[in-house]
Amino acid sequence: MSPNLESHIKSQVPAMLLRRFFGGAGRRDEPTKHHYHLPRPPAGRRRVFVQTETGCVLGMDLDRGDNAHTVKRRLQLALNVPTGETSLTFGDRVLENDLSFIRPDSPLLLTRNSINRSCSTPCLCPVSKEFEHKDHSGLVEMLGCSISCARVKRLVEDVVIAIRSGVDPVPIGSGLGGSYYFRNMAGDRVAIVKPTDEEPFAPNNPKGFVGRALGQPGLKKSVRVGETGFREVAAYLLDHDNFANVPPTALVKITHSIFNINCPVNGGSPAPPHDQEQVSSKIASFQQFIAHDFDASDHGTSSFPVAAVHRIGILDIRIFNTDRHAGNVLVRNFDGGTGRFGCQTELFPIDHGLCLPENLEDPYFEWIHWAQSSIPFTEEELEYIKNLDPMRDVAMLRRELPFIREACLRVLVLCTIFLKEAAASGLCLAEIGEMMTREFRGLEEEPSKLEVICMEARRKLAEWEPFSHVVEQGEDMDFQFSMDVLGEYSDVIRSPRFNGSGTKGNSFRNPLSKLVESIDEDNDDDEDGRSESSMRSSERVPSGGLKLPSSGTKSSGSNGSVHALNRSADEQLPSSVCFVRLSDMNAEEWNIFLEKFQELLKEVLNERAAAAGQRMKQRLGTSCKF
Repeated sequence: MSPNLESHIKSQVPAMLLRRFFGGAGRRDEPTKHHYHLPRPPAGRRRVFVQTETGCVLGMDLDRGDNAHTVKRRLQLALNVPTGETSLTFGDRVLENDLSFIRPDSPLLLTRNSINRSCSTPCLCPVSKEFEHKDHSGLVEMLGCSISCARVKRLVEDVVIAIRSGVDPVPIGSGLGGSYYFRNMAGDRVAIVKPTDEEPFAPNNPKGFVGRALGQPGLKKSVRVGETGFREVAAYLLDHDNFANVPPTALVKITHSIFNINCPVNGGSPAPPHDQEQVSSKIASFQQFIAHDFDASDHGTSSFPVAAVHRIGILDIRIFNTDRHAGNVLVRNFDGGTGRFGCQTELFPIDHGLCLPENLEDPYFEWIHWAQSSIPFTEEELEYIKNLDPMRDVAMLRRELPFIREACLRVLVLCTIFLKEAAASGLCLAEIGEMMTREFRGLEEEPSKLEVICMEARRKLAEWEPFSHVVEQGEDMDFQFSMDVLGEYSDVIRSPRFNGSGTKGNSFRNPLSKLVESIDEDNDDDEDGRSESSMRSSERVPSGGLKLPSSGTKSSGSNGSVHALNRSADEQLPSSVCFVRLSDMNAEEWNIFLEKFQELLKEVLNERAAAAGQRMKQRLGTSCKF
């Protein structure tokens, strides 16, 4: 027997044993692979996953000489997808000839150019067995991998073994998007899978919330359709040392007939659920299922550990969570035992798909109403906050999620700096959350204190000498988030750098002074400093004379103001105003902006502390007067 033949036979024996171990469920012509992912491509080749904006996914190996044109050609041949007038994107970057920087196991997105977008374009999704011969993928393949994903790998192995043994996943009826329980051999729920193309408004949403393509603005205008999955992973990666108890999460390419497809390839009616001929591959978030007794909306919050609430809040501040409602906090009770922090109740934060938006908007912090958030941070919590390094976090996310958008990373940096400075100045969690939260006055949405500081930093950036000539020569520029097929839903996003507040000769009333003045103001005086009421929320640009929100309790009162904390992303909300934009700055401008922001933030926090001390002194000095 020749050495080459002997080597070939030896390599085939383990594969045959593995196939027999998994019940022979795979096809005979199925290529040899590990039971949860394929082996790495040969040196010089990288495996990537190309997704169309309608949800189709194809795994392919890139050679050294491949470019965007060859990738499109393969996609067209494999899926019969039209690729004319399309762009291949990787996060913020539009790919052309050079693909050398693409990391292995990265997802790419094929989008139609804006002029050719149409809601009537059919979804072309792989639904036949022929597709399986074109994409030789494993049942579950992880997109990117690191040491932190070890727990997820074990879950993936359990899920694949169960699927091959006939244990099917179960659709989840709640929520606006498509999600599924995946089980192990014993039939126990071990993971929750959320396909990106079944998100609210995505093409294959199973609950009727459709109408937009992947990459377009979604439920939140600053979170694009199809991009909540990597945000779930980012929240897990940013939860260092499992500080806040985020369940292990990864991004995967997963294939199963359970997934929903609204428009089959041949243009016919959707196939019925559980149709075994309807096999589709999806890019999805894959998160460990947490056994729990209820969520925070079903139980009083008084029994929640202070430390658990603080830790969830610290994470939410860092990632600018726009959807931390009570249903997104799972509660587990320990009868006769204790969980973390020596308590009988343990909290698990989930559903982080609406964190790290591309612009600052109105966050939603349910815990801001809980008594635990008004208790000062402990020394351990302050030490954790002090040791946070936003630049190191950014480097980590770029390494683990190289397709993440730069605007999301800037929000992370800004909010982490804000948290560190605010905590060091003595603010409690509730006070920090209030400074980040907007409120409604009448029909108008007012910027948060954090946004006001950012607006002033943008003004100072525009006046900074190297950039001042840009403002003098430029006119008022509008930045529009691409929403070509939405018509009347399009929102104009204006940057304070280019509005009248940044030009010479314009009298600008410094809004920072109002941050401290508002501390002592009653809600009855709120109407006096309001800007012109004729400005509507979809096109307002805050002026220097803008009346800032008071620091009092944010709730509906006799004056009719309704605070944004009464809202959740579970509701279909009107579009939110963008008061300040972070993504339109180049690297040098961003660095200068951060310097100005930190200077202004320290000034505001010092004045706030001084004002609070003065009020306390006045109370003590007048308490004995009759």
